[in-house]
Amino acid sequence: MPHKFYHGKTGIVYNVTKSSVGVIINKQVGNRYIEKRVNIRVEHIKHSKCRVEFLNRVKANAAAKAAAKAKGEHINVKRQPLQPRTAHYVTSKNNAPITVAPVPYEALV
Repeated sequence: MPHKFYHGKTGIVYNVTKSSVGVIINKQVGNRYIEKRVNIRVEHIKHSKCRVEFLNRVKANAAAKAAAKAKGEHINVKRQPLQPRTAHYVTSKNNAPITVAPVPYEALV
């Protein structure tokens, strides 16, 4: 099994043998990245899921565009940043204000 540094790292497969897989991993050393080639047994490899969300979004956007085109309207499929929360009042009916004071300094010496 490879060194603990490589656990959970994402790499690129460059070689496949009957019982192991050669993987290229970028390792940060100081202020640069070194390309490391690690041979790992198949039992310790799992496919990366980092692109699943992107591919699902692409499919959903394509379906939404097709539906909008059939209706003859324009649709915005760009991701929007999280908007600020709406304004609201905080009542003190069952929520009495609490006065917060600093803890007095106490010399322990």
